[in-house]
Amino acid sequence: MLFAAMSAIWGLPYLLIKVAVEHLAPPVIVFGRTSLAAVVLIALAARTRALRPALARWRPVLAFAAIEMAGPWLLLTNAEKRLPSGLTGLLVSCVPIFGALAAYALGDRTALRLVRVVGIAVGLGGVALLVGGDLNGAGGIPWWSVVQVLLVCVGYATAPFIVARRLGDVPTLGVVAVSLAAVAIVVAPLAWFARPTAFPPASASWAMLGLAVVCTGIAFVVFFALIGEVGPARATLITFVNPAVAVVLGAIVLDEKITAATLGGFVLVLAGCFLATRPGGVSAREIAAAVP
Repeated sequence: MLFAAMSAIWGLPYLLIKVAVEHLAPPVIVFGRTSLAAVVLIALAARTRALRPALARWRPVLAFAAIEMAGPWLLLTNAEKRLPSGLTGLLVSCVPIFGALAAYALGDRTALRLVRVVGIAVGLGGVALLVGGDLNGAGGIPWWSVVQVLLVCVGYATAPFIVARRLGDVPTLGVVAVSLAAVAIVVAPLAWFARPTAFPPASASWAMLGLAVVCTGIAFVVFFALIGEVGPARATLITFVNPAVAVVLGAIVLDEKITAATLGGFVLVLAGCFLATRPGGVSAREIAAAVP
């Protein structure tokens, strides 16, 4: 039940971002998401005495917040101005591929064994099929939006290494709570200058509330419970389900098309992720599931 809940919860943000970004600027959405979620998680972290250890290691916590949350969430939200929500979710599923590359760059020479190199090539082929097949329309391919999502993948892939190497002995709940609060504080001035001149429609307000409460606050609580039940390695398998949820929701709610290129690219990306994260080298914890 926890696995099914997380698969749905972290397949949902792409749809909510797409709805919200039609009426709200990316900094406003990120501020709303982080500030509301921080209130929930800081309260939980304080009750479990997880705040003080995280505050004592504030430097790596801030680095994690910047690479895992602030940068990726601003880029992802901005990219969805032009990208379909389902396709965005499929592109973000490339995180394990970038995780293997990050492991190699950080000194793990077993991270690019032959099978993993094949996996990276297959996965990137899936990205090419998704971009070329689903975006190559009359308006042309929005390359900058695609690049932004790939940069999100880089952030999601490298941030867990900070946790593994510098924050392994710090309660995860404290790290996430402090990170969310820090991002909210940093983004607040940008959100103020980008605030809407008129009150947004109910759909945008509900979407931002859903991002904060369900996809961030509740999501982390459920994810920690899932890790406690099945361990970090098996918990990361939600990475292979989230994109499918994102595609289906985009098709049902936003009438986004599911083409042969969508299905083919999805299969190639998942196959590439599977091969690129074969055991022996970078751990499943270090290429943990992306937080959309």
